[in-house]
Amino acid sequence: MGYPLDVALRYLGSKKRAFISVGTAFAILGVCLGVAALATVMSVTGGFQAQFREKVLGVNAHVLVLKYSTDFREYRSIMEQVTKVPGVVGVAPFSINPMMLTHGEATATGVLLKGVDPAASLGVEAAPGVVPVLDLPRHIVQGDLRGLRLPNAKPPDRPAPPPLPGSLGTPFDLDAGAGDVERDDAGRPVRLLEAIKNTPFKDAPVDGGAFLPDDDPDDDALEAPKKPDAPAKKDAPKPAPSVAADDDEPTEPPAPAATAKDDVLDAGAPLKGGPMGSIEPDGGYSSVLPDTDELPPDVDPDLCADPALVAKMPGIVIGITLAKTLKLDIGKCLTVTSPTIGFSFSGGQIKPPVAKRFRVIAIFEAGFDQYDSKLVYTDLYEAQAFYDQGDTVTGVEMKVADIEQASQISKDIGQTLSSGLYHTMDWEDLNHGLFTALRIQQILMSFVLALIIIVAAFTVIATLIMVVLDKKKEIAVLKAMGARDGALLRTFLYQGGIIGAVGTAAGLVLGYTVCKLLTVYNLPLDPKVYFISKLPVQLNFATFAMVGVFAVLVSLVATVWPAMHAAKLRPAGPLERTEILE
Repeated sequence: MGYPLDVALRYLGSKKRAFISVGTAFAILGVCLGVAALATVMSVTGGFQAQFREKVLGVNAHVLVLKYSTDFREYRSIMEQVTKVPGVVGVAPFSINPMMLTHGEATATGVLLKGVDPAASLGVEAAPGVVPVLDLPRHIVQGDLRGLRLPNAKPPDRPAPPPLPGSLGTPFDLDAGAGDVERDDAGRPVRLLEAIKNTPFKDAPVDGGAFLPDDDPDDDALEAPKKPDAPAKKDAPKPAPSVAADDDEPTEPPAPAATAKDDVLDAGAPLKGGPMGSIEPDGGYSSVLPDTDELPPDVDPDLCADPALVAKMPGIVIGITLAKTLKLDIGKCLTVTSPTIGFSFSGGQIKPPVAKRFRVIAIFEAGFDQYDSKLVYTDLYEAQAFYDQGDTVTGVEMKVADIEQASQISKDIGQTLSSGLYHTMDWEDLNHGLFTALRIQQILMSFVLALIIIVAAFTVIATLIMVVLDKKKEIAVLKAMGARDGALLRTFLYQGGIIGAVGTAAGLVLGYTVCKLLTVYNLPLDPKVYFISKLPVQLNFATFAMVGVFAVLVSLVATVWPAMHAAKLRPAGPLERTEILE
């Protein structure tokens, strides 16, 4: 490097031979504070992003396969197809629906009940080689996941289709295809014809329609009997008393119809079939009804009060925040009610809400308030029983070997299932708004704090300009003694580089210290606002290296103009050299 480095080190000091001048000290301090602020903020924003990703992936899968229809009964065949896609290590079905949870007087609404396969999703008593899709077991803080599925549990049966209007019963299976229905030579459903024959309207004339056309001469059994022409009203004979077919005695004539006069009760006459005696209640007319509408135990028994019945209930896993809200603990009983009230698409009739009782077997803490307060897990078969769709699911979820490749694997699965009935989503698509907001926040905050380093670079520029003006005569003498412009340029570049390097090193050390203190003391956050309970910090070597390189480059760029100005100074003449030497 030669004498330019020696001159640069000499110029960093003061005229009083101090180790460092005041201007140089402030320049280094400015770079140090800018680098420390940028490194700390990038570590905190990166911690938010890492924490959210960890929380999301802790209770959710990496890739989902969903169907555009609500009837997803062929999920087993879909699972077989996606298992063959490279990168997929675990596959499991799931069902998720909003529910209402009740325990005593406490109620929680808008809770998502997720039905999972205990073996495939959570790895509970799974076969060797089965990789669980969810990381929920490592978030369990109380209880155990064993017992989530009851012994001999099976999927619910799909209910039979409703009967046709007119109380004709169910003439044929509505789920069967058109070719599966038995038809006669005319193409009419045989079972429907048999049902019509057995109705009270079998002798009524049948108009031409979709099932019984008029132009079918072979339908003798359903042909309406022809009636003879009725004679004129004046010639109509009087009806004769009916005679039994096997008896010569006439039958009893029908009883005369009651008149309005017979319906009038005499004043003071007791009502036939009415109550006899006093109707005054035992407590008298001054009795008071109870304030609470409580039914006796024999009418409305409390199933949760019997430990033997509670032990036989299906298991459920709830979040720690929801457990505190409902005042629940391991082994407690709670009621889950579906909000499905009104029209049922599968049956076409009014469907009341379904309520089922569950036993709390485990409590998890994901660290994400949205999950800890609004998400519960139960067996897939129990979740399917809330809706009359049989063995159907919401979708199929998968775990991949590398989460960074989840997007590409999702596209590969979409190409494998290219039938137009299914669509795929990866974990970033599922939480697109959240992670997009985090990225934008990190970029904008980093850009704003990078301005601090740029402001510090102007301090470096000002310091070098002051040095050039102060050492103007010495620079002229160096040029007169044969110093080249490039050597003088390198002198001030070295000086700016040293300021930037020292300030950057000090800033990185300060930033690392601040981050370590934040991780040790764990500053609390409001989980209802930030979704997490403490300030996250991610110490990443790449982040610190990027900040350091950026600061040094800015410092070097800031020294270019002062160095070029110093290199363009003219050499000193004989008189100027004499004055400098004196």
